[in-house]
Amino acid sequence: MAEVPRAAMTREGDEAGARARALADRFQAELGQAPEGAWAAPGRVNLIGEHTDYNEGLALPLGIRQHVLVLARRRSDQRLRLLSLASGRRELTLGELAPGQVSGWAAYVAGAAWAAIEDGASATGLDLLIDSDVPMGAGLSSSAALECASLLAMSDLWEHRRSPLELARLAQRAEIEVVGMPCGLMDQLASMCAREGHALAVDFRSLAIEPVPLPLAGAGLRLLVIDTRSPHQLIEGGYAERRATCFAAARALGLDSLRDADPSALARLASASAERASPLLLQRARHVISENERVAQSLTLLRAAATETARLAELGALLSASHASLRDDFEVTVPRLDVAAEAAEAAGALGARMVGGGFGGSVLALVPAEGIAAISHAVTAAYQARSWQLPRCFEALPGDGARRVL
Repeated sequence: MAEVPRAAMTREGDEAGARARALADRFQAELGQAPEGAWAAPGRVNLIGEHTDYNEGLALPLGIRQHVLVLARRRSDQRLRLLSLASGRRELTLGELAPGQVSGWAAYVAGAAWAAIEDGASATGLDLLIDSDVPMGAGLSSSAALECASLLAMSDLWEHRRSPLELARLAQRAEIEVVGMPCGLMDQLASMCAREGHALAVDFRSLAIEPVPLPLAGAGLRLLVIDTRSPHQLIEGGYAERRATCFAAARALGLDSLRDADPSALARLASASAERASPLLLQRARHVISENERVAQSLTLLRAAATETARLAELGALLSASHASLRDDFEVTVPRLDVAAEAAEAAGALGARMVGGGFGGSVLALVPAEGIAAISHAVTAAYQARSWQLPRCFEALPGDGARRVL
């Protein structure tokens, strides 16, 4: 694959670097010594291409400006002292790092350390302070960002140098084997490899990555994230069941992966479902096949937008079609996601779709720049009418991937 270079060291004024400098005194006060450095990894928004990564398909994720920040210092013993400004303290030893041994938020850091050690790192103890402005439970990959920031810190401090792709794979292994979430690679790859002002065109079969400019400002458009405050719960079966059903659909078609299926395969699967296979196989396969096509169409529009920025508005219809497919065929939306998408479109969004694994989380809307306030207000009003907790709306600005900032 073409290697995507890691972002450069922070410039003066970089927000993540400024946060790190502000937290250095807190680190010393709480953990006894000054940090040796600070590393940041962004959350991600997926423009389009949902539940395609583990089917060897296509996606267009992008990093956002919100980050998980890890300040760290080596210790001379085998202890990991973790201080999360949001979640509290945990203390572990390197000997405790194994699948099934650590739970809760600390499992993401413990999993990162375990994966690095399994990959041959000569580990020492660490003190880590963790801060984040990525909304938790919002489908914006705060967990992947924590894994990636932690692994990047460990890569530097343990002198276990790995490429962004290799670190993304280690982060994925941490989440699968230690956290217990059978995820694809998209979240970790986006957090490690994102580029400011770009989406990443990712082929999850070849792992080819192409940064593609996303000229939103030139088109008079913005990406609005609507955090529905309906936290998604992916470990409890729903995500794993969808993944297993996709694999079953591929087997029913005699294929290694649904990446090899085209629309004509759906007729064969419909016949198989009528005879011996679950009708759900047809629904799940239809989403994956059509979603890969929508990603390909979106990539064509992004490339055309380099010279015809107005073409970017055509993404809206593809986002809406993706949401309908996730709602009707993949069945991973919930009422708060559907209401947010519908209210945003009714108020002038060009298109809107749920992002992330589903069962809660956020909606991404493509909106005219002048319409952000009105669309945010309309979604809030729809939630007020239902007596739901009010959503949180903010603009998604494509930012850089994981990097050292101090």
